[in-house]
Amino acid sequence: MNRHTTTGHWKLGLALASTTMVAWATLAPALKIALEVLDPMTLTWVRFLIAGVISAAFLLTRKKYRGEIFKLGKSMWGLMLLASVMLIANYVFYLMGLEKTTPANAQVIIQLAPALLAMGGIMLFHEKYNRWQWLGFFTLISGLLLFFKDQLGVMAGNISSYQTGILLIVGASIVWAIYALAQKQLLRDISSVSAMTFMYIFATIALLPASEPATLLELDSLHWWIVGFCAINTLVAYGAFAEAMDHWEASRVSAIVSLTPLGTILTAAVIHHYWPQLMGSENIDLIGWIGTLMVIIGSVLTAMAGDNQQQAVNLPAD
Repeated sequence: MNRHTTTGHWKLGLALASTTMVAWATLAPALKIALEVLDPMTLTWVRFLIAGVISAAFLLTRKKYRGEIFKLGKSMWGLMLLASVMLIANYVFYLMGLEKTTPANAQVIIQLAPALLAMGGIMLFHEKYNRWQWLGFFTLISGLLLFFKDQLGVMAGNISSYQTGILLIVGASIVWAIYALAQKQLLRDISSVSAMTFMYIFATIALLPASEPATLLELDSLHWWIVGFCAINTLVAYGAFAEAMDHWEASRVSAIVSLTPLGTILTAAVIHHYWPQLMGSENIDLIGWIGTLMVIIGSVLTAMAGDNQQQAVNLPAD
């Protein structure tokens, strides 16, 4: 089976990866508010439902994408199902973990996902890191460990719930990396639009028995807007992410996505300042801020220390 190779349009890949980062940075605080009125299964189901309807409508207006999914071979169908199941698991595990911790904690710990994706890109797709990128990678991992140590102290009064939440988010990181690597290989034979539409519809059907759609009728207007934002955010973030993976190396995309915690902390701070009734303040001590800064520096160094000219000639094999 031939491996997927990038188009070499690294500037477009960078823009798309940055779009994903901003979307995910604003998503965690919105999900935390939505979890006040919906359980993780129902919230995940409605996000996939809305994203699936919109993406399917878009797909039907584009002739070149119609019927793409039916041309996949058996091995590609296996990857499609694997990616779909892992994406569902990522959404559910992440929300279950978010219930037990804060948006900043969830978004910092979930950065294990792009780190695992980077390792997978190196092992499976033979992507290369130079010494500066390796320095950035280990700086990122060290920063995550410092942040985790800081939050263990801050959350000392509720350590059991916090640890459970962290374990769930670590699980979400692992299944997300598997999803992303499977999807990257899928892009050799199918467009990201077709792949994501199938995954959204598959997830909507799979999650329906475990969800409670009737609870949506009890939402007030504020929470309807927030749930709607979460669903549209899903569509934008994963659409941009899938396209970024087609144009740029998985290891570089993962580094940009690793900047998400800073955006999440800023978003949570803004919400707490203007609407304190919706969200409490984040408790991050000095060590935690140092760890967050190390994550950001490591992410930027990992992404920007490569040779862009080398990326530009990495054209598809076929």
